[in-house]
Amino acid sequence: MKTNILEYLTESAASFPDKTAFFDETTSYTYERMLCEAKAIGTKLTGKLNVKCRPVLIYMEKSPKDLAAFWGCIFSRNFYVPIDTAMPEMRIRLIVENLKPAAVITDMAYYDLARKFSNNVFIFEEMIATPVDEDLLSERVGQSLDTDPVYVLYTSGSTGVPKGVVVSHRSLIDYVENFCKEIGIGSDDVIANQAPFYFDASLIDIYCTLRSGATMGIVPVEYFSVPLKLLGFLEKYDITTIRWVPSAMKMVSTFKGFKSLRPAALKKVIFGAESMPTKVYNYWKENYPEAVFVQIYGPTEITGVCTYHIVDRDYADDETIPIGKAFHNTEVFLLDEDDKLISRAGTVGEICVKGSCLALGYYNAPEKSAEVFVQNPLNPFYEERIYRTGDLAKYNERKELVFVSRKDFQIKHMGHRIELGEIETAVMALPDMKNACCLYDQAKQKIVLFYESDSYDDITVTDALKDRLQRYMLPNVFHKLDAMPLLKSGKVDRVKLKEEM
Repeated sequence: MKTNILEYLTESAASFPDKTAFFDETTSYTYERMLCEAKAIGTKLTGKLNVKCRPVLIYMEKSPKDLAAFWGCIFSRNFYVPIDTAMPEMRIRLIVENLKPAAVITDMAYYDLARKFSNNVFIFEEMIATPVDEDLLSERVGQSLDTDPVYVLYTSGSTGVPKGVVVSHRSLIDYVENFCKEIGIGSDDVIANQAPFYFDASLIDIYCTLRSGATMGIVPVEYFSVPLKLLGFLEKYDITTIRWVPSAMKMVSTFKGFKSLRPAALKKVIFGAESMPTKVYNYWKENYPEAVFVQIYGPTEITGVCTYHIVDRDYADDETIPIGKAFHNTEVFLLDEDDKLISRAGTVGEICVKGSCLALGYYNAPEKSAEVFVQNPLNPFYEERIYRTGDLAKYNERKELVFVSRKDFQIKHMGHRIELGEIETAVMALPDMKNACCLYDQAKQKIVLFYESDSYDDITVTDALKDRLQRYMLPNVFHKLDAMPLLKSGKVDRVKLKEEM
């Protein structure tokens, strides 16, 4: 039984030393090179810092060498915290204030900025020149526990202060083993990475590659604005597997990208992190009828994914694709407002999760951890933590989970309880609708719809929705946008929309 994520790296390096493990348009790392550089970084950190289980910031442009820095931290029995070089300085300062990192790993381009955040700043290129001390690393790794942290990923907090989710080796190993088994990731796979490394959606790309001896290519972020370049990347590198947010897939379908180029090797299409518009899925499925399509669900606090649905039937454009069932060794259940278990189809409740997938909590924020990592209300007999996701779902007639919306997207309007996500689903089902987001103006008691389309205006959208929604669910205010504001993760930037509202 594995107890340290580094076992994946050492085993793959032994089995596939000269195979390309990770690459981008300018750099390529074999498994052997990745292992050697990670060990050099681990040796340097161990000798210079002499600390254990402390956070190390990784402050570099996204590239394969980021990953060498990640695993170098783990060799030293510390854990990594990736942050985006394009992140506003104020957000970085909030993270640093919460984290109090033991060190920062950066490169020359960002050295001066990194000095603002820590007294211990190490330049990547100098670190990998360090002679490897195998005995020192063996001692450090040998002392490690499967409950040690692997990483901290910072998510947006409702108060504006980022929250750092701490995940252990045990949780990550359990996640990777079950995902690779159920979805069938193997050594022949070539995965195209879309998500930033500070976003939990990248975990599948990184760690399923590492575990299986597969290959992962980093897609340049600008390609996700140019369908032909994006598809050209998939074709050029014989990409077999993608795990993308629906926004990235939507861009291809909006511009009918497969008319120009249909990459031949693609076999597995995995999507999650936000609701997949069914018409977008249908466009991809029409072009890849033999591919396996998988919808996944899970927040950062449960290591990334807790449910999956291998799409096994047809869906109309106005139907919702389920998020499916729990992975092995994970229990996912619904609680109503009185903390009673929901088993009846069609009844909406909060998604709750238990199992080894749960994060250790939020870094340096015990009060925030206590709000959502709580005692299981169904078990009064012994201590048992669950995570309350704040997401609402229901069971369909097949006993599959169907995502409904965020708990805070459920509103009371004109005496009716309404899920804003249901309105968004109806809007996105309209032909030629590119994007949509629904908010509620509490002060004015109005449902506000932001939408992006070349074919609709406020009047025609309203008319089209009258056949799809109850009258009390129709938006009261419309804002047509030239382009929907998106976060780097690909999700709609609701904070920016609230400011506009």
